[in-house]
Formats: sequence, C-alpha cells, structure tokens
Amino acid sequence: MFEPLHNNVLLEKEEAEKKTASGIILSDNSKDKPNIAKVLAVGKGKEVDGKLVPMQVKVDDRVVYKEYSTTEIKVNDKTYLIVSEDNILAIVK
Repeated sequence: MFEPLHNNVLLEKEEAEKKTASGIILSDNSKDKPNIAKVLAVGKGKEVDGKLVPMQVKVDDRVVYKEYSTTEIKVNDKTYLIVSEDNILAIVK
C-alpha cells in the first residue's frame, strides 16, 4: 500500500448514504457528499523545534477533513486520499 511521510494521512473516503432513514432513495445530486473518511495509514509526525510531534489520529479512526485539501490517488479502480493532519478537522466518535 502506501506509507505517508511526515504529518500526512492516507484516507479511504466513505460513500454517502443513498437512502434516508424513512427509506426514500436519494439520487447522487440530491445532497452534498460528506467529507468523512477512514484512516488507513499515518506518517511519523512533524518536527517542531527539533522534536518530533506525534500524530493525533491513528489507523481505523473516522475523520472529517477539509473538502479541497486532499490529493487523490487511484489504484486498481479504488480512490484513496492523502491529506495533511493539519487539514483534518475532527475525529468521529
């Protein structure tokens, strides 16, 4: 797979729900897709003042990330995202 460098994170984007809780099926254009993804791999962290600052996210976390802050990579018809940890806004609990 990939091993992110520095404070980068490898993500797998979650698919948007295509059905509401009441069972109504939504088209792809009916709502914005959420910026939620699963963490697949993390870098070692970034160096600040000569010290390595560890990453706050870990593998298997679900996170919310900034929409236009990712780099897309396609491998075998599957899309992965690489994003700096600074562009991760929250961990979904």
